[in-house]
Amino acid sequence: MPKRTVLLLGATGLVGGYLLDGLLNAEFCGRVVTLTRSAIKNVEAAAKLDSRLVDFERPEKWRDQVAADLVLCAMGTTMKKAGSREAFRRVDFDYPLTAAQAARNQGCRHFLLVSAMGANPGARLFYNRVKGELEAAILTLEFDSVSIFRPSLLLGNRPEFRLGEALGQVLGRRTSYLIPKRYRPIHASTVAKAMLRIAEQDPMGNRILTSADIAGLAGV
Repeated sequence: MPKRTVLLLGATGLVGGYLLDGLLNAEFCGRVVTLTRSAIKNVEAAAKLDSRLVDFERPEKWRDQVAADLVLCAMGTTMKKAGSREAFRRVDFDYPLTAAQAARNQGCRHFLLVSAMGANPGARLFYNRVKGELEAAILTLEFDSVSIFRPSLLLGNRPEFRLGEALGQVLGRRTSYLIPKRYRPIHASTVAKAMLRIAEQDPMGNRILTSADIAGLAGV
């Protein structure tokens, strides 16, 4: 099978960092294109890495340069970092959807998205509603394949401290055996491993994977 070009969105984030490491070492991937607002740190130069700094507010500067076979999207922020609902929606909905539309117009066939447990366009919670709206919008673009990953609480070392996640990680480790698999906290590296497996297999059709599915794919 020919090596594929992968567009990675969110390479500086928690899941995205693991995805980038995995793609740079994956046999199926011949080229990795990253779009980021800030420089990627702690990554050794690689011949197949095409890292681009972009202003997502100006898609006319980059949307014609995202041709890829697959898109792996781990882009996202928090309400605290965004500062407002409008800013949050731009990062978690507008930016990834614009990139998805551009990639689809240039022939991309498979979009892999990190979403969230509880994502639903009709959800009362704003966070879950935006995630659900993005899922629904991506599905209307008629990719040959869409793979949506809905992890529960993500475990891993973030550069910024989040009290809720820290408490969740402690409680999750102590009581995980009491929690149904689809609701258990899951490590970001496990999500990345599952995404890379699906990316390598590149199956046709659409699928939604919960934490239980993700853990099974990753073999944990």
